[in-house]
Amino acid sequence: MKKTFVVLLAIVAAAAVGCQKKEEAPKAEAPAAAPAGQMPAAAPGANPHAGMKAQEIKPGAGHKGKVVETMDSGGYTYVQVDENGQKLWVAAMQTPVKVGDTVEFPDAPPMVNFQSKTLKRTFDKIIFAPGLAVNK
Repeated sequence: MKKTFVVLLAIVAAAAVGCQKKEEAPKAEAPAAAPAGQMPAAAPGANPHAGMKAQEIKPGAGHKGKVVETMDSGGYTYVQVDENGQKLWVAAMQTPVKVGDTVEFPDAPPMVNFQSKTLKRTFDKIIFAPGLAVNK
């Protein structure tokens, strides 16, 4: 009986010590920088592109064409580019560009049936580029 009491007392003491120890919440770490060409993760509901700027695009990046239509909305510049007779839509972080300018941008998989809420328009196919190189 004495052994049972001692074991029971040891268990209660261990449980009491365990309940008193409080774990610290993990400290928040600064978000890691996103790899080149990728957007960093954002908190749910936040603008994932807030504070971002268009990336500098070097000549010979992939696509090159003449701007036939352009508009800015929601922090983006949308341009319709004529590339060797084929027209395609490209969106990038807001960039100063005019009709008649030649732009270059890297290739990326297009989004199909993309609906822009700010423009109230659906694009059949659009490429989201990390930036535009504008040649006047």
